[in-house]
Amino acid sequence: MTNTDWPLWEVFVRSRRGLSHTHAGSLHAPDAELALRNARDLYTRRGEGVSIWVVPATAITASSPDEKDPFFEPAADKPYRHPTFYEIPEGVKHL
Repeated sequence: MTNTDWPLWEVFVRSRRGLSHTHAGSLHAPDAELALRNARDLYTRRGEGVSIWVVPATAITASSPDEKDPFFEPAADKPYRHPTFYEIPEGVKHL
């Protein structure tokens, strides 16, 4: 297998101050272990990361921006997702 045949991996890094992983970029590697090592060398050279995820690009399924209206439309018919009509008791400080 040559490096042109290596699968594409998506890299997500959690920074020292971050609470979630963010997409850092992509790289080619023959397997997950080497993808993780290469991601460490490419995207956390200054020690800014505390965790790295590598995911095969073929394992990611995404919605299409062109179909956003019909895809997200079912959420609009569920008013309980936006509880604007509930009364909050006075004793509740944080919700």
